[in-house]
Amino acid sequence: MKDDYYAEYRDQAVIERLGVNLPSHLLDEFWPKGGPQWDALGKSTLGKLFLVEAKSHISELISSCGAKDPNSIAKIQESLRVTKDKLGAKTDFDWSKTFYQYANRLAHVNFLKQHGLPAYFVSVYFLNDLEMNGPKTEDEWKGAIRLVHRCLGLREHLLQKWIINLYVDVSKL
Repeated sequence: MKDDYYAEYRDQAVIERLGVNLPSHLLDEFWPKGGPQWDALGKSTLGKLFLVEAKSHISELISSCGAKDPNSIAKIQESLRVTKDKLGAKTDFDWSKTFYQYANRLAHVNFLKQHGLPAYFVSVYFLNDLEMNGPKTEDEWKGAIRLVHRCLGLREHLLQKWIINLYVDVSKL
């Protein structure tokens, strides 16, 4: 929002900014401090929650967990394992490596859903971002997303209808 200089929120600040009732101890038990920092947050008039991540180029999909504290690592690994199990991921692929950011976003939306919140994971993929030498077509992004899903062992899964992919051509803005 303009009044907060378009800040990117994380942890309990996400819950507070979305204006939902979720005791902070539940989030603390699920994930250590310094969790995902969302590019944008939104709430519809019907109360639907939108947690937004935006990407300009495919290499932004690649990330690994940066936690150093053993307790934090254990908490993250357990939350990712629970999410993998819930989604029926068919892989031994370590979700804390390579595509960690995408995996932790899935884990957070899954967590919110488990607590009865109508949360959506919105991925905004920019096309024709010449400064970043990003993809020019939706098909380029879709191929990269298929690779991420394949590596994470995701095919049909429970969160599928809660994930929204938007493709925005910046050359038309």
